[in-house]
Amino acid sequence: MVPVSSMILMAVDAVLGFAVPICLSVYLVRKHHAKLSTILIGAGTFIFFALVLESIMHQLVLNGPNGAAIMNNTLLYAIYGGLAAGVFEETGRFLSMKFLMKKEPSEPLPGVAYGIGHGGAEMLIIFGITMINNLVISALINSGQTDVLFAKIPEDAAAQLQTQLDQLQTIGAGSLLIGLWERISALVLHLGLSLLVWVAIRKGGKWLWLFPAAIVLHAIVDAGAVMLQKSAGMVPLELIVTAEAIAVAAMGYMVAKKL
Repeated sequence: MVPVSSMILMAVDAVLGFAVPICLSVYLVRKHHAKLSTILIGAGTFIFFALVLESIMHQLVLNGPNGAAIMNNTLLYAIYGGLAAGVFEETGRFLSMKFLMKKEPSEPLPGVAYGIGHGGAEMLIIFGITMINNLVISALINSGQTDVLFAKIPEDAAAQLQTQLDQLQTIGAGSLLIGLWERISALVLHLGLSLLVWVAIRKGGKWLWLFPAAIVLHAIVDAGAVMLQKSAGMVPLELIVTAEAIAVAAMGYMVAKKL
């Protein structure tokens, strides 16, 4: 059985997973007159470069001849995952800002709007929709209808589904709250990275170094999270990631003043 308290927190997480990016988008559009199209460009870029292109590469690499070696080595897996996220997402950010946001004024607002779209889409899809899925599965567990789930999946995926069911029955309130904390930190990180890349494009010249810097910073945060996941504990890990996200956002804010 999944505790009722856990299901309530899943519902809260699901609502906030949708409400936070949507409310921030509405605020930017209505209060600061940001373009909705810019926010949607950020969201679309995340979906295409992270969920489609990056996922295709993961399928090719991790299911290839060297996949087992990468996945069984924490350091290799952390470096690979961090670089993959950094290269794909920051390249997508650069290309979208360069070619789809040409008519935007050279001020920080478009960079912020893009960041809300990019990070907001990640929060909505990876967190909000996942929590809805977990809530539905939890309801099936508590009503004794998990056989419906097993009947709809291939036999080789049954073990993975059973693991998910077991995790949901043991998940605590702390893990669910930390999941929300993690998504907010990621959103802050995306705002900072978006400003760095936006300044790189709009200032050009000697400022172009901010684009590869964004790739490296993104990779460091993601790789570090993988490396510390087991050794540091959930709360210390999130404190570190939050500090990194705030530092990147502060860098983005400082360079954005140059616009």
